[in-house]
Amino acid sequence: MAVIDNAVYVDGKRVATPETLDLTLEAKAELGGFAWIGLYRPSETELSAVAAEFGLHHLAVEDASTGHQRAKLERYGDTLFVVLRPARYLDDVEEVEFGEVHIFVGPDFVVSIRHAEAPNLAAVRHRLEAAPDLLAQGPEAVLYAILDEVVDEYTPVMAGLENDIDEIEDQIFDGDQAVSRRIYDLSGEVIKFQRATQPLVGMLAGLQAGSEKYGVDIELQRHLRDVNDHVLRIIDRGDSYRQLLQSALTVQLTLVGQRQNDEMRNLSETNIAQSEEVKKISSWAAILFAPTLVGTVYGMNFDHMPELHWTLGYPFALLLMLAMGFGLYKVFKKRGWL
Repeated sequence: MAVIDNAVYVDGKRVATPETLDLTLEAKAELGGFAWIGLYRPSETELSAVAAEFGLHHLAVEDASTGHQRAKLERYGDTLFVVLRPARYLDDVEEVEFGEVHIFVGPDFVVSIRHAEAPNLAAVRHRLEAAPDLLAQGPEAVLYAILDEVVDEYTPVMAGLENDIDEIEDQIFDGDQAVSRRIYDLSGEVIKFQRATQPLVGMLAGLQAGSEKYGVDIELQRHLRDVNDHVLRIIDRGDSYRQLLQSALTVQLTLVGQRQNDEMRNLSETNIAQSEEVKKISSWAAILFAPTLVGTVYGMNFDHMPELHWTLGYPFALLLMLAMGFGLYKVFKKRGWL
């Protein structure tokens, strides 16, 4: 089976490490205490066998078998079913990876089912075994320790997200065109993170509300309140990150709009300058065309042309060319083309 560890604890100490579930039940019946069975990605058959041994509710078993559940806390008789969404930050791809842990907590047993690499429940077990006074509190102490580990592992995730936000701010003011896509992607990561953490507030409130009813030790209640304080701080930071990303997107869109306006203004100024140059070129072309026209007509050397043999024809032609050029110059100057 996909059993990572299987132990029976009495008064906070490991007294047996059975090899099978049948032996676990026998040891628990003989020695007392409670059993903690840790599973890693069990099959439906394996999970059904565990459910049959401990009388787990079929709806909770179905959720644990299917996976992809939201973080939640449900009670089936005297058994708690808890779903947690641990997370870890992947530096190489700058993304948050979410896992899933299902925990069945009964009066004398704990069944933990891990569907991802995080959290390290073996480290949680070792830490609890090193604190027999806490472990002596029973299955509720195991639930607290797992909750505490999951919440503690959110801290480096927050640090990774905060670093990404700082980099995004630098990208925005450096004019990086790819920053908008990164803002959208990181906003999605923050939303997923909030979905994993926000239900913990209600879950911890439910655990604290039932502490007196189910006789949970006062010291363990204090530990749960401490975890709840950490969760509230994490949620506040998550909300602030989401607001920062929304503000960053607004700033990015504003800067993009300003750059587009600057480009349009520069383009308009260029077009205006080009139009002025075209006007000048056209004006001078027209001024030069007038004398060219006169010179072309009188340069045809036909015998029968008016004023061709006139003594004043040459100065008249020069004067006509100058007058036409000067007249066009004045017209274009008045219109602002020159």
